[in-house]
Amino acid sequence: MAKGLDLNTVGELLDHVPRRLVQRGELTSFADLELEAHATLVAEVVSVNTRRMRNRRGSITEVVITDRSDHPGSDLLGRRENRMTLSFFNAWTAARELTAGTHALFSGKVTHYRGSLTMTNPHYAPLDVDDDVDTREAMQNATRPIAVYPATAKVTSDRIATAVHTVLGVIDWRTVPDPLPAEIADRHGYTDLPTAYEHLHRPPDESAWYRAKARFRHTEALVLQTALVRRRRAVELRPAPALPGKPDGVAARFEAALPFRLTDSQVAVGEELAADLAREHPMNRLLQGDVGAGKTVVALRAMLQAVDSGAQAALLAPTEVLAAQHFASIESALGPLAHAGTLGGDPDGTTVVLLTGSMPQSARKRTLLQIASGEAGIVIGTHALLSDTVQFADLGLVVVDEQHRFGVEQRDRLREAGLTVPHLLVMTATPIPRTVAMTVFGDLDVSVLQGLPGGRQPISTHVVGLLEHPTWEDRIFARAREEVEAGRQVYFVAPKIGDDDAVPPMGLADSARALAEIPEATDPVTGAQDSAEQAPGPEEAMVSTAWLAELVEQSPQLGGIPSAVLHGRLDPTDKAEVMAAFADGRTGVLVCTTVVEVGVDVPNATFMVVFDADRFGISQLHQLRGRIGRGSHASTCLLVTRREQGHPSRERLDAVAATTDGFELAQADLNLRREGDILGDAQSGGRSTLRLLRALDDVAVIEEARTEATEILEADPDLENHPGLAAAIAASLDEDTEKYLERG
Repeated sequence: MAKGLDLNTVGELLDHVPRRLVQRGELTSFADLELEAHATLVAEVVSVNTRRMRNRRGSITEVVITDRSDHPGSDLLGRRENRMTLSFFNAWTAARELTAGTHALFSGKVTHYRGSLTMTNPHYAPLDVDDDVDTREAMQNATRPIAVYPATAKVTSDRIATAVHTVLGVIDWRTVPDPLPAEIADRHGYTDLPTAYEHLHRPPDESAWYRAKARFRHTEALVLQTALVRRRRAVELRPAPALPGKPDGVAARFEAALPFRLTDSQVAVGEELAADLAREHPMNRLLQGDVGAGKTVVALRAMLQAVDSGAQAALLAPTEVLAAQHFASIESALGPLAHAGTLGGDPDGTTVVLLTGSMPQSARKRTLLQIASGEAGIVIGTHALLSDTVQFADLGLVVVDEQHRFGVEQRDRLREAGLTVPHLLVMTATPIPRTVAMTVFGDLDVSVLQGLPGGRQPISTHVVGLLEHPTWEDRIFARAREEVEAGRQVYFVAPKIGDDDAVPPMGLADSARALAEIPEATDPVTGAQDSAEQAPGPEEAMVSTAWLAELVEQSPQLGGIPSAVLHGRLDPTDKAEVMAAFADGRTGVLVCTTVVEVGVDVPNATFMVVFDADRFGISQLHQLRGRIGRGSHASTCLLVTRREQGHPSRERLDAVAATTDGFELAQADLNLRREGDILGDAQSGGRSTLRLLRALDDVAVIEEARTEATEILEADPDLENHPGLAAAIAASLDEDTEKYLERG
């Protein structure tokens, strides 16, 4: 159990929840069997024969059984002499356990093969016919559903069930504290803990199993929410620098000089941040807003409030491209206010600096000195900010952009950089459904920016299927030229970089026919590529930036239009030059990978073509699409695919094309990807620390548990009167998880 399933204790074994129930059906004699029906029967093994299969690898074990009833002759269904042949494929255990004369209980689906009834790989349980008590108990349990557990080849579901049944019979439940307070269990009509475990693993019927799961699901929600609420209360008691700002400071002058009016939502969220920063306890706030909602302006206003209070603010960005973009946009927005102490700068302003890993050594030393001395009021950087060589004079506010791109350890390192705990603002353009935010970020306040700033235009999105419409390839390039000739700019996005010598001698439409013959290499639901399963053909067939740049260069429609290539393998200096040329309008078409996915802001870019869009997930496509529509011009996004209609990945593309509502797409995306490891560092994927609770599905349970946890802690802050709940929190939240919760 420990080696195969990481189950090391009795508690962990009992918390290994069956993933489904198999109905045994009513105990049925051979005479009453019905085709295609699930049946359970007790029978005697007549003979067992194992042989190698002729047309495929492996073995087949044929077990002939009888119910000892008298059915001479043959009927229309092929029943003869009250016997049935069961087939087990590659079942060495069955061949060993089911010997002639053995009595066993068999459960499975009745099918028809070569004129006779049969079952294939039925569930079985040998019975001891010499022990009347065991046989009678088996008969009584024959109508119970069979619990099917998450198992491995060596630790089968039957072995797990046997172990569970063993421990259920010997546990002294008086020594096992119940995490669910009695008043909550009574209020919801839940059974006691021993009965709940019995019904979870050995339910008398399906309804009892669902009621038991509801009890444990509620318990999980309560344990998690109590831990989060308690952690939030503890964080609120820690000291932090009060950063009230001042009415005539840099923040006020910045707002007065803005060339546009803030949205009502930006004003409201800004007031929330201002109030948090003015307190003597650390702000812990998650700011989420859809792509283009104007989060950066709100965050900059908060950073300027910190500067007005005599502290420093740090903005942590996931890539050098995005860090440089933030630096340029903040410098531009502040104007002279960003260059205090320099010629032409405002002496009452501040100093904004950029720190990245690719900076020349001399510039890096100068920037580090400005940070350490306090001269730099706003520090923008990448992971380089997390280096031990970076020392802040007085760090008051940490802003983390696109928080999902940083691990918990990385986010936490900046917060430990100062003598006091700085305020924390984490931002994401990947909208998070409310219950997921409550579960994953339960000890953070959540602010949501609604709507788009004035002047933004909606983005029109279309799916372009080249397999059914091969002539549309020419129209894609012609449409791009029209956009450039109108004074706009274009993104061409490819899923991989590729090499120049790997460019196939064919166009997109031609390759669509070839690709249709290649097996799928990506997960048809999430779009994620699995390197373990991936065949070389589809990977090589993906559109690359090298291939795309070649097509653009050879395209008669785009001849003479300046183009450039941007991807992660470029030297940082080259990246900066390419982005600068595109931002300045010197480049008409930018062929790129997802390096532009986050934060790149070129308002004049109005046309995006995502090639092999089926290779991307929903959230990634939405982020990419957010690079256009950032100005006052109408924008268009084309999702180009060479997959056939009806392919599962086309459903994802249709979903993205149907709406620009990030929250609606996030719900669909998270339903596909699940929540990931809620309490650990994993931030996506199937593995979850939670056993039964699903943040996406159990909205009512989570909200109710949140209320109950708050009520419990208000009356009993140290959980002295709730030892079971306290013990469950201590057992389920190890040291690493406690740190995770503390960091937010």
